[in-house]
Amino acid sequence: MKKQAVKQAAPFHKNGHKRYNLVMNETQRHIPDANRLSVLSAAVLLTYALPRLLEIQSPVLNWNLLGLAISIPLSLGLLTIFLAAVLTAAGTDWLLRSHPNFESEISFQHWLLPALTSFALGTLLFNLAATPAWWGSFLIGGALLLMVFVAEYIVLDSSDTRYTFASAGLIAVSFSLFLVLSAALSYAGARLILLLFVLFPATGLVSLRAIHLRVGSWEWQWAVSIALACAQVAAALHYWPLSPVQHGLATLAPLYILTGLAINLGDGMPLRRALLEAGIYLLLFCLAVFLVG
Repeated sequence: MKKQAVKQAAPFHKNGHKRYNLVMNETQRHIPDANRLSVLSAAVLLTYALPRLLEIQSPVLNWNLLGLAISIPLSLGLLTIFLAAVLTAAGTDWLLRSHPNFESEISFQHWLLPALTSFALGTLLFNLAATPAWWGSFLIGGALLLMVFVAEYIVLDSSDTRYTFASAGLIAVSFSLFLVLSAALSYAGARLILLLFVLFPATGLVSLRAIHLRVGSWEWQWAVSIALACAQVAAALHYWPLSPVQHGLATLAPLYILTGLAINLGDGMPLRRALLEAGIYLLLFCLAVFLVG
């Protein structure tokens, strides 16, 4: 009887071992393909380095919009910012196609944050001189872009055990990137119309993606309303004597507060408690702007 029990238990143990390996292999499939990830990251980073290697005369595009003269220098650095953003969006789709659950998912929402990351990083590098600070921003930005790619790959499957941490990381990165983008535009002395042209869609994309990650639905009305509110704040603060960091914090405040309000109301939080939390964050942002100044 003991020998028979051992013979019956052995196949069970062996099958169980095989089953464990199968589960481990399924878990490993949720890791991005290393070849695609490295090729995508290298292509985007090389796009940033291109303006430092080539020197081309920059023509100026002059527009007259409703009596308002607009001059846009078509420099190689400016073109590479948009090229890197488009390349990042297309590369993200290419990377996500290696995910086992890609067939049942729509991936356009996963392009938003990587493209914004690439655009914000390019704007920062475009306004920095060729100093060690540029190379430090280049390396840190490359690592951040790599983290965004991996996190977007993970959140493609909501049943992944790392989904909560990846989504929280994406939300934190999106707000940080908006702060960098707003501060970089202020540092560059961008005109008001260019500032609104960049910040309005960036604000809408950040709020739309953050609300979707937390609530699970596309709240377009909230995103448009938040973008309009942030654009009005940015326009009001444009001519104030604020430092780039102060300007970034001041424009980030309505984005963060209103997005948090939308998420709290979507999760069923009482209105009074949600407004109280928003008021506390408003005081904290005001204090941060004052201390930075």
